[in-house]
Amino acid sequence: MKACIFDSGAIISLAMNNLLYILPELKKKTKLIITPAVKREIIDRPLTIPRFALEALQVKELYDQGILELPEAVGISSATLTAETTKLMDKANHFVQAADVWVPIVSEGEISCLALSEALTAKGINNLIAIDERTTRLLIEAPRNLERLMSDKLHKRITLTYQDLSVFSAFRCIRSSELVVVAYKQGILHPNTKQALAAALYATKFKGSSITFEEIEQLKKLG
Repeated sequence: MKACIFDSGAIISLAMNNLLYILPELKKKTKLIITPAVKREIIDRPLTIPRFALEALQVKELYDQGILELPEAVGISSATLTAETTKLMDKANHFVQAADVWVPIVSEGEISCLALSEALTAKGINNLIAIDERTTRLLIEAPRNLERLMSDKLHKRITLTYQDLSVFSAFRCIRSSELVVVAYKQGILHPNTKQALAAALYATKFKGSSITFEEIEQLKKLG
């Protein structure tokens, strides 16, 4: 079994770019899972806000059809997920300091995805986390870069407090932009042309994916 865990941002990017249609096809080869915290962020709350209700209804349809599933579908209980989320939240939000004050850098939704990934790995289930959010990706892939990012955001000097910066390095991520490349390679992007691939990559960048123009050029070559 393989699984792809979706954070809110990746789903929102696909929804805003009319790309949700790729998910039923991807579902044929891998489990697509959202955590309860992510479900609240992309379905439950936005359904009550007229501005976001249309995208939420489209995502809810995928959930109702079983395309997007909760962790129970792969044998992960809510209690297990909650406990692991709390533990990882504590680690992540004690990672950097500003003037001796801890700086919270992650949300429950993002960290619940990491917690689910950890639980799936423990069960021997190969998995990826679809996440567009830059801070969490840096925490996983390049934690030293958090110092500059958070300093720029807060206009304060930030200090990394963890001795072992590889504490989150075992997680593997994919962005909505890279999911577009997967869809293109599988022939499910509409239209499935190089021009459409390039257009979709730029669209995901401008709707939330933390991807550079240089990375887009690299992905265009891979497609």
